Amino acid sequence: MLWWDGSPDIRPCERILKYAPSVADTTRITVTLPVEQVEELKKLTDNVSGYVAEAVARQIRRHLIAEDLRRYQEREGAFTEEEMAEARAKIFGVADPGARADIA
Repeated sequence: MLWWDGSPDIRPCERILKYAPSVADTTRITVTLPVEQVEELKKLTDNVSGYVAEAVARQIRRHLIAEDLRRYQEREGAFTEEEMAEARAKIFGVADPGARADIA
């Protein structure tokens, strides 16, 4: 099956789901963060690695979704206001994005 980008090997949803939180093989890296962020992070969780891994996975998923939407619009044209309102209603339960609380 060909997807938006024409690749038959992996659909975007499968690429995105690959970055869902799960127990996976890991590798150790060093990350440098401002002291204040580390202090706040340690207040939020005992599992700093897990917290950071989840944040990174969320950003990767957002990037992949944005990339897929961009390619779709290149092929099919920009989304109409009606399509955007329908998407907002499905995602947030409201048609007016100002009516929802911000999601981090």
